[in-house]
Amino acid sequence: MFAPASGVGRAAISVIRLSGSACDNALRALIRGPLPAERVVSLKTLRHPVTDEELDRALVIRFAAPRSYTGEDMAELHVTGGRAVLAGVIEALALLADMRPADPGEFALRAFENGKLDLSQVEGLADLVDAQTQAQRRQALRIAGGALTRESEAIRALIVEATAQIEAQIDFSDQEDVDVLGIHHVRDLVDEAAARIGRTLASAQSGERLRDGFNVVIAGPPNVGKSTLMNAIARRDVSIVSATPGTTRDPIEIQLDLRGFPVNLVDTAGIRDTEDPIEKEGVLRARRRADEADLTLWLTEGGRAEAPFPKEDGRPVLQVRTKIDLGEAESPSGSIAVSAKTGQGIDRLLDAVADVAEELLSGQGPALIALTRHRLAFEEALAHLERLRAPQNAALEFIAEDLRLAARALERIAGRIDVEEVLGAIFSRLCIGK
Repeated sequence: MFAPASGVGRAAISVIRLSGSACDNALRALIRGPLPAERVVSLKTLRHPVTDEELDRALVIRFAAPRSYTGEDMAELHVTGGRAVLAGVIEALALLADMRPADPGEFALRAFENGKLDLSQVEGLADLVDAQTQAQRRQALRIAGGALTRESEAIRALIVEATAQIEAQIDFSDQEDVDVLGIHHVRDLVDEAAARIGRTLASAQSGERLRDGFNVVIAGPPNVGKSTLMNAIARRDVSIVSATPGTTRDPIEIQLDLRGFPVNLVDTAGIRDTEDPIEKEGVLRARRRADEADLTLWLTEGGRAEAPFPKEDGRPVLQVRTKIDLGEAESPSGSIAVSAKTGQGIDRLLDAVADVAEELLSGQGPALIALTRHRLAFEEALAHLERLRAPQNAALEFIAEDLRLAARALERIAGRIDVEEVLGAIFSRLCIGK
């Protein structure tokens, strides 16, 4: 198989990847000579396999199985980055026997199948491709580098050791002293495993937020400047601004990078009582988004003092007074005064948003869990361990079964079991050359 592994369009260099048992034969057909040495960058002339026309002078690198990204024979062609050159080399490769264009994520899929990557590393790689901010990059790189796998394997090793102790109790239950000593050791191992899972889960919420973005909703009564503020922050017209109340109906969203943290900023309909069925639906959606937001910016105009939208779960609300260029009353204590027209106060507002995002996204330290699938696996393992920590005199066979199920839950993280239903969704997120 083959695929371009670099971006589309003009560039100095474009990279084409090849992988599979036909890789060396494809190289022989293109370079018309001896193969370059493994892992040595060689300058070669690429020729069309049928017409012998020169296609390009390219850098060629070979990787022999199993010492390659996919675990198969691989090669990279670093060709001139013009579209015509890239198209010509791709066309030539398509003419060769046993060579075909790769599917999205197929290189990573083969790396997974050949034991070069586990499933959590592939998911980290997909997040790394999608990363928009530095904080997202650092988190994805940590997971793609195997940090989550190493932690889950360390916890699983404790559980396996506890299982071995229980199995010994079952096998040698006729020896009285073995039972007492073994059970104490099992409890210690279970306590340590449960504590490590608890520490990992403590940062799960911030990890998932960091991956998907920190949600900030602009809310308030009609005509307080929500859409104008949205446009001022975006530095472009993304929301319709009108003096007519109820102009904004559907939530409008933009993405920001604040101190390396991803922030989703949402403009919503003005919250008020209305009989207009369409506006009423907009208000309902605005209330729902504000209620679910990680942070709400509650806007009031001038000296008006509408109460902020209540947050039952205690998530933070920043009060923002708009249109201060009109010279109205001073801001209430604790609020941030802004003018979308002049830009006054907007930097201070974004700093305040960044402060909240930074506190909530990095308060527990580096996160290892970024996906719901990972969190659910850890929670399932912890549930089985908590059953063993409860004061009860369970039969040894039941203890062994809970330990086995806890270990099995952790095995799902690396993709050792029960992953067929998620493989397609994961690998399709990757680009063609991955």
